[in-house]
Amino acid sequence: MNLDELRVILLSERETGRLVQIPADLFSSAKKGLETLYAELYACEDPFSDEARVLIEKISAIRETLLDLFRIRAEKILSLARTQEDGQYIDREEIKKLLPEEKEMCDQIIQALEQARCRLVEGISPRPTAQAPRTGEKACPPAGTAASVATLTPVVTRVLSDVEPFMGVDGRIYDLRREDIVTLPERNAEVLCERNIVLNINPGK
Repeated sequence: MNLDELRVILLSERETGRLVQIPADLFSSAKKGLETLYAELYACEDPFSDEARVLIEKISAIRETLLDLFRIRAEKILSLARTQEDGQYIDREEIKKLLPEEKEMCDQIIQALEQARCRLVEGISPRPTAQAPRTGEKACPPAGTAASVATLTPVVTRVLSDVEPFMGVDGRIYDLRREDIVTLPERNAEVLCERNIVLNINPGK
C-alpha cells in the first residue's frame, strides 16, 4: 500500500466518529513497503544524495501516517470498550470493522475496566481468567455474587422506539422494535430508560 492510499484512509478515519472499514492487510502491506524502501536506502552509495533524502522523507511520511491512523482508531476502540463495559449497546457493524489485533486490544481493555470496577466500585475480586473475554462477555463480577445478580436482574419493559441490534450484559443480542414487550437485564434497561427508548413496566419499579 502506497503513501497516497494510506493518506486517503487516514483522512476518512479523521472525518468520522465511527470506525472506517480498512483492508485487513493494511499494516502488513505497509510494513512490506517500508522494508523495500529501507532496502533501497541502504543500497544508496551516498547517504546524503537526493535519492537518499527522498527515500528518508517517504519512509518518515509512511511511518507517521500509520502511527496517526493507529492513534485515531485506538481512541475509537477505547470508546467502544467503555460503552460495552458500561452496559450500553454497541453496533455490531463497528465490531466487524476491527482488525484481529484491534479486536484483541478491545477485549483486553474491557477486561481491565471490568476488573477495576469490580475492585473499586463493587468491592469484589474478579474471577481469574487465562485470556481476555470476547467483546460482549463479562469478566466479573463472579456468577452468584450480589453485584452479578443485580446487573442481570430481569426487567420487563415496553419499547418506545426502534433500536438497532445490540448485545446485552448477559451476552444476548437484542433486536427491539417499537411496542415490543421484552425482558432486559436491569443494567441495559436502566440505560435505555434514561434515553426514553424503553419504559420500565415492572410492578413496583
